[in-house]
Amino acid sequence: QVQLVESGGGLVQAGGSLRLSCAASGRTLNIYGMGWFRQAPGKEREFVTVINWSGDSTRYADSVKGRFAISKENAKNTVYLQMNSLKAEDTAVYYCAACRTGVLTTLGSYAYWGQGTQVTVSS
Repeated sequence: QVQLVESGGGLVQAGGSLRLSCAASGRTLNIYGMGWFRQAPGKEREFVTVINWSGDSTRYADSVKGRFAISKENAKNTVYLQMNSLKAEDTAVYYCAACRTGVLTTLGSYAYWGQGTQVTVSS
């Protein structure tokens, strides 16, 4: 069993920044990648970014490339999502997820999910 807990969401003005965190606990031995997804009201959940467990390989969706950065603090089993230059279009519930097989971008590849944290960007 793997548990993921997101935190750090909130309300921010357009152009501002926010940092999300995801703490992994439980049986983390088999986790290969840690990803962030987001889901806006009425829309499908979409890939944002992913990092491998060791924290040295990353991938980003085109929509956030250059604005968002994923990182990992290995000693704490915690993944961070630094979000800069936020836009109204970034408003969504952001989910942390864990993948057993690789540094992947598809939602179905992730076996474990956090509860989500709301990010609201005002314009």
